[in-house]
Amino acid sequence: MLEKEKINFEKTVVVGIVTKEQDESKLNEYLDELEFLTFTAGGEVIKRFWQKLEKPNPKTFVGTGKMDEIHHYIKENSVSTVIFDDELSPAQQKNITKILDCKVLDRTNLILDIFAQRAETSYARTQVELAQCQYLLPRLSGMWTHLERQRGGIGMRGPGETEIETDRRIVRDRIALLKDKIKTIDKQMSVQRSNRGAMVRVALVGYTNVGKSTLMNAVGKSDVFVENKLFATLDTTVRKVVIKNLPFLLSDTVGFIRKLPTQLVESFKSTLDEVREADLLLHVVDISHPDFEDHIASVNQILQDIKSVDKPTIMVFNKIDAYKPAYFDEHDLMIERTSKHYSLEEWKTTWMSNVGEKNALFISATEKENFEEFREKVYEAVREIHVTRFPYNKFLYPDYKDAVEED
Repeated sequence: MLEKEKINFEKTVVVGIVTKEQDESKLNEYLDELEFLTFTAGGEVIKRFWQKLEKPNPKTFVGTGKMDEIHHYIKENSVSTVIFDDELSPAQQKNITKILDCKVLDRTNLILDIFAQRAETSYARTQVELAQCQYLLPRLSGMWTHLERQRGGIGMRGPGETEIETDRRIVRDRIALLKDKIKTIDKQMSVQRSNRGAMVRVALVGYTNVGKSTLMNAVGKSDVFVENKLFATLDTTVRKVVIKNLPFLLSDTVGFIRKLPTQLVESFKSTLDEVREADLLLHVVDISHPDFEDHIASVNQILQDIKSVDKPTIMVFNKIDAYKPAYFDEHDLMIERTSKHYSLEEWKTTWMSNVGEKNALFISATEKENFEEFREKVYEAVREIHVTRFPYNKFLYPDYKDAVEED
């Protein structure tokens, strides 16, 4: 008889702050996301701590009273990890670790850990290692007990390299080596891309966990790994897809996230070359998520960073089967009706209608809802690009309704 595998989740608490730029509701959204990230990494959040501050405390991120409260709680409940919602400076991380005497992580460290778990190919592993080394370099002094302080005085004077300097040099050498390795792989990948010929390239972009891989599997009949966790896809997958009789290349890319660490944006820019070289973007959005408008803004910001925001784009609002508007009581005069109470039909008449009828789709990738309409719009968009490139092929690919389905 097979025994059930027991997964031991690490007990964790999460910490955030309310500031002028980030009110309480915004903090709760970020902490919800941080909780999901922690679950993805293999942790279980048992409590949240937050504090109102004008700006983070430069020594301990939160105030001393709040830090004592967290310390008391983790001692009583045997908590092994404390995760902060914002990036900690090396000094803050060192001070907090001394006070709490447990594992202290920030959002960046947590995302890097998930990426390290998910990286399958040599290319992804190299990119993750580069980001980790860049994150680690300024934090070396607090990593091991023998490096806590450099002792001076009798018998300690004289020439020679201290241990901290040796470690820094090793990490710097490793960073230089990884950068060279990435340059070599980039050349190989650019050759691969150039060998694909003049086929139209379509890239799936969007926030993490919006259903890009599920959509790719449904359209391309491929077997890309799918899981209801953040960053299930790290490695770019490219497949040849045929809708009716029209072939094109479809690529599934890494998902984006708010407060994305700068090290990751830099080291993963080469992965996003698939997006840069695409002719058409399918911007997938999880419409069932309460903060999907923020997700769209985050994705557009990263597309702007990689100079891809002006490409032809179709907005694909996915997971309509899971969309449920918040309950609104018309007789309750204390509650104001907001966008959270909109039905799908009402959403379609808002800014989404300004995107253009051809550029907004409402589908469910798992239930294949409105899938024929999706196939038709993608076919027409790809055909337009293809015919512009090869005008003499116009008669090969007629309108969607007249085109013949290939087996």
